[in-house]
Order: sequence, then structure tokens, then C-alpha cells
Amino acid sequence: MPSEARQLHQNAESLLDVRLFPVDFGNLTAKVERLARKLAENAVARDRQGGHARAERELIRESGLLALAIPQRFDGLEKPWPQIYRIVRHLAAADSSLAHLFAFNHLQVATILLHGSTEQQRHWLSRAAHERWFWGNATNGRDLGLQLQKREEHFELNGRKSFCSGALGADALVVSAPRGGSTSERAFLVLPTQREGLAINDDWDAFGQRQTDSGTVQFENVFVDRGELLVSGGQSPRSSLRVCVSQLILTQLYLGNSQAALDGALRYVREQARPWLGAGVNEASEDPFIQKRFGELWLLYRGALLQAELAAERLQQAWDKPALSAAERGEVALLIAEARVASARASLEITSQVFETMGARATASSYGFDRFWRNVRVHSLHDPLDYKVRDIGQWLTRSVPPTPSLYS
Repeated sequence: MPSEARQLHQNAESLLDVRLFPVDFGNLTAKVERLARKLAENAVARDRQGGHARAERELIRESGLLALAIPQRFDGLEKPWPQIYRIVRHLAAADSSLAHLFAFNHLQVATILLHGSTEQQRHWLSRAAHERWFWGNATNGRDLGLQLQKREEHFELNGRKSFCSGALGADALVVSAPRGGSTSERAFLVLPTQREGLAINDDWDAFGQRQTDSGTVQFENVFVDRGELLVSGGQSPRSSLRVCVSQLILTQLYLGNSQAALDGALRYVREQARPWLGAGVNEASEDPFIQKRFGELWLLYRGALLQAELAAERLQQAWDKPALSAAERGEVALLIAEARVASARASLEITSQVFETMGARATASSYGFDRFWRNVRVHSLHDPLDYKVRDIGQWLTRSVPPTPSLYS
């Protein structure tokens, strides 16, 4: 690594400028910052390498933060979703792939809380808290290649699932399988990853989010006990909050990459960038065009961030209600759709346009500034943003809120 890139990287290990990106996670602040610094240390090299980040996943496990969403009655930390999302965003600024795995761990906990019986919640989440489990998933709802078949006293899984983020190296999986061959109705179940007939493949290959272990899982005559089938959630408005939790995770990953891109570009411009010949200034940071560009990018970021914060607060309010009406659920989903579209669009602009402030030297691979755009570009295609905009327009023109689905 060239000396300039090394110096900038060392400066970035202090992570984000606290003036611009406040770091306050209550009594977890020191623990979160320590984990973020460790993940940031070799994030550029690991992004180039791709593959399974075994050592870094163990750092996350050792942090104790995998229990954030587990209720205290099961010996978890039981933190509110807005705080969990801020932690995800902070970790995403350090390493977006590992933040993805970290966040999806909490999504699986949410799935058990929303779809499991009281006894299933106690059994699985108490064990996860005590044994510091890392949860993975095989829940791609559009993938109908997995079949759940009833046997005399148990069930059996056969087939394949794709986009199984966090499955490789996980202790247990949350799995979904279609009911009656339909994508609109599916069953959720829990499986230990050591179950016979379960094969988790290291075959994720994308140009961004390169260490999310989002490959395929094969199931061959996999035994499923009746107690492993989550049975309580049904298709209620409250149980459908799982999708809302998931969509707001994506939003935090976008914003984390935006924070890292802005922070890195600002450091570069202050410390290394050369002023343009015709600018008539002594420092690049004094160039009025660079200042204008940063101002515009900051406005994009701040607008999207405020929408994401509002959506997280409304999600928490809905989460806290024992029962939720369809109208209340629709309001939350609409706010999350707005936040996700605004954050994705802002992040694609920010992670691309920061290069206009830094210049050609900043494209050296040793800096790794390109990874932020690649991460957002890959993740923003999770499901089409156009349909989110359509949902917003439908609400504006016909007062119809988003219908619960796999992605809304």
C-alpha cells in the first residue's frame, strides 16, 4: 500500500468524524466502536479478497452484540430497533459486508419473535443468547426450489435456496419454504446448521457486498421436527413487520456506505488532494466547486438519514403494540419505502460523486474508495426501487397503503 493511502487508512481507523456522524450508543458505545475499528483495519484488503470472513465473524460473536434484539426475558440485551439500526449503520461505515451479516442475525431473531410460539421463542432465543449464536438465513421468498413435505411424525426439506446471507459459518438458520407452491404464503422454520443433509456452499460472487456469505444452500432429505416449524405468527399485520425490519436494514447499509464515502473523501481532500491549477487557491479544501459538491452531497445524505430515523421510530412504535391494524402497518411500510428509496438514491449519488471532489489519484485500488459504490449498487437491486415509488404514488393518488408482500 502506498504511503499516502496507508496514512489515510490509518486516519480512517478512528472512523467517522464525530462532528458530522455522532457516535452515541449508550452503554454500548465503547463496545461498538471497538468492533468497528477492528473491522475497518483490513476492510479494503478483505473486499478485494472476497470469500468467507471467519475471523471477523468471530470478532462480532465475541463482542456480545449478537444479542441486541433478543428480549431480556431470554437473557438478551433487548435494545430498541432505532438503536440497533444506528449500530448497523456505524458498522456498515467500517465494513458493509460484515454489517450486513450482523444485521441479518437480528432479522432472524425478529422472525422467531414474530412467527414463533412463546415456547419456541424461549427455546431458540435463550439458547442463542447463552451460546452466542450467529444466525444465518435461507428465506429468499421468490425461490421456490425448496419443498417442505410432511411425513408421518415430522417434516422433510428437499431442494435449494439462493441468496442465503450469513448461512456459511452460522450456528442455526431460519428457513422458509412455500406453502402450496405460492410465493405469497410460506412457512418459517429453524434448523441447526449441522443437520444431516444440509450443505452450505461458499459460492457467493458479486462485485459488491463481497463477504456476506450470500450463496446457496442445498437440502437433501433434511429432517425437520414439528417443534422446529414456527407456528404462531400466521399472516397478521404484526407478523408482516418482518419485511419492514428487513427493508430498513437495507436502508442502514446504504447510509453507512454514504457516511464512509463522505468521511473518506473529506479526509482525502483535507490531507492529500492537490488544488486544481485554475482554482486560484492554495488548498483543495478551499476550492469553491469542491465545497459546493460536498454541500450538495451532504444535503442528500441528511435528507435520507432523517427519513430513515423517522421510519425506525415508527417501526418501534408498531413493534411495541401487541396487535397491529392493517392501516397502522401500512403507515409504517410507507415510511420505510420512502426511506429506502431516498437512501438508495442518495447513496448511489454520494458514493459515485465523491470522486469528483478527490480527483484521479483517489481511484488507486489501494484506497478502496470504489467499494462503497459497489456495495450500494449491489444491495440497491435487492428488489426494484421503482415498485417502492409506485407504492408511494398509489398511496398519494388512491390512499392505498403498501400491501404486505415479500418486499413491502
